[in-house]
Amino acid sequence: MLTFRMALRSCLVSCRDLAGTEHAVEVTAESLDEAVAQALGILRGDIWVEEIGEGLTELKVRVKQPAVEHRVRMKDFRRWLESQRKTPAECTRKRKLMALAKGMGGSGDPRWHARQDIGPATKRRIGV
Repeated sequence: MLTFRMALRSCLVSCRDLAGTEHAVEVTAESLDEAVAQALGILRGDIWVEEIGEGLTELKVRVKQPAVEHRVRMKDFRRWLESQRKTPAECTRKRKLMALAKGMGGSGDPRWHARQDIGPATKRRIGV
């Protein structure tokens, strides 16, 4: 995933959960990947949000000023986040973004987890 550094900007990040409900959250970030990571952390911690799919799930990032919209597939974001780090600064940055994407209550495990408090319909659908 390409990372473009930009000034701190207010962004509206939205995606659909596995139940098909669209959710949006406003975050302030200095890069596209930071906006995605913050939004994932917030949405995964929200009891109204069913599980967010991996793979082809798309997150829309709408930068408010100037108005710009980006679309990122979960599988691409995850691949970039878990890719080889080239410098100590990149290692630190990706570690921070991984923690943001997991939400504040992350276990420290480098693998991403499905939330334990997902709804019964989602549990049936994914066989939990």
